[in-house]
Amino acid sequence: MLSSLLVADLFALLLIFVRTGSALMVLPGFAEAYVSPRIRLLLALPVSLALAGPLAPALPAMPAEPLALARLLGAELVLGLFLGTAARFAFAALHVAGTVLAFQSGLAAAAIFDPNEATQGTLPGSLLTTTALVLLFVTDSHHLLLQALAASYVGLPAGLAPPFGDMAELLTRLLGEAFAVGVRIAAPLLLVSLLTYLAMGVLNRLMPTFQVFFIALPLQILAAFATIMLSLGAGLLVFFELLENALALLAGG
Repeated sequence: MLSSLLVADLFALLLIFVRTGSALMVLPGFAEAYVSPRIRLLLALPVSLALAGPLAPALPAMPAEPLALARLLGAELVLGLFLGTAARFAFAALHVAGTVLAFQSGLAAAAIFDPNEATQGTLPGSLLTTTALVLLFVTDSHHLLLQALAASYVGLPAGLAPPFGDMAELLTRLLGEAFAVGVRIAAPLLLVSLLTYLAMGVLNRLMPTFQVFFIALPLQILAAFATIMLSLGAGLLVFFELLENALALLAGG
């Protein structure tokens, strides 16, 4: 009797660990390039232990057949990756905004290594993502990620087949919203750049021999820096609204 209870408890912990560990391998803030995968899995273990108590009664029993067990664990792995990817899609808005800001400010050629994506990125994009990650932990918003992971068992209970159609629809919706939010974050600089280009065009028409580009480029970069500085706070508020909405959708299944 005691051995059967121990096996059931260990299986429940394993089932939760599979979803939690796979989600933490992708979740923003926890799954950055400079965080070791072993650290992510070690963090998933205490999170799974904390969730095992309240979630254990609602989990399915351990299957008797190895194939059914593999299918159950595979479904939890897919759901965990889906939850982490959906939250990661919200951060795509910052990369879209950073790319637009870089092209409009004349800094597109100044590519640097982005540690968040482990690849080349733009200066505004790195600024936005780094600032958002700092605020994510300073404001304890990373707790919302873990709460959404725990609440996902309500809309996506363990033991059922993953709803791939609904998952694909949700990811597509989040990606579209991320692109729209990215453009909204870059909207102040788009307006300033439009006015700058109009002024440069008028000046070039008035004085065709005047080297407008070489004179206006430093002013354009200065105006871009000032606009980014003034609109950074509002842009990050818009981003965190998107992240909160994405987590609400995940919690609701």
